[in-house]
Amino acid sequence: MSSFSAKPVHTVVFIVFPHVKLLDLSGALQVFEDANDVCSANYQTKILALEAGPVKTDTVVSISCEPLSQWSQRAIDTLIVAGGPGTRAASANPDLIAEVQRVAQISKRVASICTGAFVLAAAGLLDHKRAVTHWDSCALLQDSFPMVRVESDPIYIRDGQVWTSAGVTAGIDMALAMVAADHGRVAALALAKSLVTYMMRPGGQSQFSPVLDQQASDANGRFDALHSWIIENLTRDLRVERLAEQVNMSARNFARVYTAETGSSPARAVERLRVETARRLLEDTGLSISAITGRCGFGDTERLRRAMTKAFGLSANDYRKHFGAVAEADRR
Repeated sequence: MSSFSAKPVHTVVFIVFPHVKLLDLSGALQVFEDANDVCSANYQTKILALEAGPVKTDTVVSISCEPLSQWSQRAIDTLIVAGGPGTRAASANPDLIAEVQRVAQISKRVASICTGAFVLAAAGLLDHKRAVTHWDSCALLQDSFPMVRVESDPIYIRDGQVWTSAGVTAGIDMALAMVAADHGRVAALALAKSLVTYMMRPGGQSQFSPVLDQQASDANGRFDALHSWIIENLTRDLRVERLAEQVNMSARNFARVYTAETGSSPARAVERLRVETARRLLEDTGLSISAITGRCGFGDTERLRRAMTKAFGLSANDYRKHFGAVAEADRR
């Protein structure tokens, strides 16, 4: 039988505004709602706006909201400001900013998703704190609010009780991390599995995926099948000749065309995909460094160390210490 009713209520309040990005709100909201079923948590979610009534999102969907003014004495456990196209107007609205400042004072944890960081910054809640937003808005956030220590790379950042996340789906990662902080990593992993997320990503991980970058650089998708094959065959000999054979091209022509199409040499692409796989294994498994070396086709641990240091400035061992996410029982 679920212990749901025995757990204290944890109030999660989302603040929205006209033209908020729907996915900024719905992704994190779904995490907390599903945690009640999957993790036997007791999150009570509310969506608030400056005024009561429907608030238009950046889609055809409007959100029914309660007024911020009703939260005068009621404590809030987690306050989250969503982002979206309406952020610029929202962060310049003195009435909204005053309300955000007020409710932040009665909140144990304050957060933003994507460009919602601009609203927190306008309220002075990010002064002298590390923060992140969507990669395309990091420079603007820094220019607009010099007191904020903007970092452009992480998926999400926690600085004390203030959390900020990168763009859109990174809000899901941040919400999962909050569930892990509230109920433990095992519960959060079960929730991530229920939501069919690919993995539970640590906050220090880059917003940019080498695999996605590889796909984006190959605008015509000419080598998509090759990239998938490489990932499935990292332990094989992946020299240019073998890759060329896989796509029925001569080695010389393949190397020329691949570099022209993707902006990367075949050897560099293979290394990036091997490093990406090694990174995931270091974060999500308790496999030994030697085993990860073998699975990724690096040949020896020194090659893995050099590749990880080149990509992340950390050796494989140090990367795991910073971002590893093995089960807590394995850490003891």
